[in-house]
Amino acid sequence: MKARFKYRIYPKQHQLEPLAKAFGCARVVWNDALAIYQEAANNKLPFPKEVDKRVITQAKKTPERAWLSEVSNILLQQSYRDLQTAWSNYFNSLKGKRKGKSVGKPKFKKKQSKQAIRFRKGGLSVHSCSVKLAKIGHIRMVVSRPLPSEPSSVTIIKDAADRYFASFVVEVEPKPVPETEQSVGIDLGLKHFAILSNGEKIYNPRYHKKLLKRIKRANRKLSKCPKGSKRREAAKLKLAKLHANIKDLRNDFLHKLTTKLVRENQALAIEDLNVSGLIKNRKLSRAIADAGWYSFRSMLTAKCDQDDRHLVVIDRWEATSQKCSSCGFHGGKKELNAREWTCLSCGTIHDRDINAANNIKLAGGLSESINGRGRECKTTSVAVSVEPSTTYRQLSLWESPSL
Repeated sequence: MKARFKYRIYPKQHQLEPLAKAFGCARVVWNDALAIYQEAANNKLPFPKEVDKRVITQAKKTPERAWLSEVSNILLQQSYRDLQTAWSNYFNSLKGKRKGKSVGKPKFKKKQSKQAIRFRKGGLSVHSCSVKLAKIGHIRMVVSRPLPSEPSSVTIIKDAADRYFASFVVEVEPKPVPETEQSVGIDLGLKHFAILSNGEKIYNPRYHKKLLKRIKRANRKLSKCPKGSKRREAAKLKLAKLHANIKDLRNDFLHKLTTKLVRENQALAIEDLNVSGLIKNRKLSRAIADAGWYSFRSMLTAKCDQDDRHLVVIDRWEATSQKCSSCGFHGGKKELNAREWTCLSCGTIHDRDINAANNIKLAGGLSESINGRGRECKTTSVAVSVEPSTTYRQLSLWESPSL
């Protein structure tokens, strides 16, 4: 099984220029090849062959692109192959052959965006606390955990916050996770990040909200700096570091939470939320984006697949907030400010979110309903059938009426 191991790297001052050249050359190869492909597509011509020779081998012999010879040929070839993969993903999306979210056409890369280059086996070697790259040299690396095997490739990344990372692809032996009889339904929210069917409520850290004042202050300072000035570049970097800090904190929280849920439960049920649709709500868009629901689902899906757990995604039309999880009575639509309600059929007093989590678990076919006295009873909730082949794949996100 292949896995990625990502480490922070710290290039020395004299290595920054070779890295900048490498990023620039890879970007030029991508953009030159993309221009050739787009011209053929716009003129409805067959895609030209041997484009890599034109944008790499032959381009090195011209005065305009002679500086391509200053970097390793490996990263130039990888940049071209990445473009081929991007085109393939785009065409497969159009034909419906690609699973998951559809992708658009490849775009031209900018110098200001995130930069990345890839080295294969022949252009890299890993040492105890450094990585050696072709025509760049040894770069100091903070090894938080050892690599389990020899890497097949490494991607060097420079983000908007001016940080450098090395992401290795290695072969790992899957570690069996002990099986458990526990199952859980998960209802995502904003006041609490997640509410579990066992009654546990997960705190929502709201990292963006905590740093919002500092972000606004940094944005105001950036807007006052003249374009092209060093002050503007410094203000832009400061703002990028704030956003990078928020992203790191959120990812750390989501990774720890999803790992805990997957290890403690054999089967999990979640709701098919239309995050891209919900985020259009002007009053809740910032809070929804801050929560990171889409990232949570992606991580949960990947870890369930890795650890052989059963993940059920229930239909968006399942009225999880309107049904009584004890008797299945449909109590009608409820306003968002109604946090508790009493079932008119069995008299059970429900916490809105815990009841929704229980209904998600029931709809996923993971348990029987429990009435107010703790006895099993029948329910009108219908379990959604999920084929084994679609259990772990990324399904399209739908709008949920149960927030």
